[in-house]
Amino acid sequence: MAIDRSESREDYLESILMLKEEKGVVRSIDIAEHFDYSRPSISRAMSILRNTGLITMDNNGFIELTEQGMKEASAVYGRHKVLIDFLKKLGVSDAVAEEDACRIEHFLSEESMDRIREFAKED
Repeated sequence: MAIDRSESREDYLESILMLKEEKGVVRSIDIAEHFDYSRPSISRAMSILRNTGLITMDNNGFIELTEQGMKEASAVYGRHKVLIDFLKKLGVSDAVAEEDACRIEHFLSEESMDRIREFAKED
């Protein structure tokens, strides 16, 4: 998966945030396992994210989001969670809601996301 597209970048940042919440620490191998990608592919992607100032990596290989990386990851993850809630309210199963949210979270306009957020808050 190429990192130069914003969808890929968002997916990597979101996965780092999710893995950090789940495991406490994140390494390239964790991301490779999460996506089922090769380690060299993940290494290249992490290098690009590091060079763009979105992550840092220490000498032990532990990955941290920078302030800007956290901002971007949180925005995508927030969209993801709202979309899952929205789809579930429509009666979509948990597994399908998760898959579909991953597919559409990158492509909706802010206007559409705002309307979905409003709808998802209503009970």
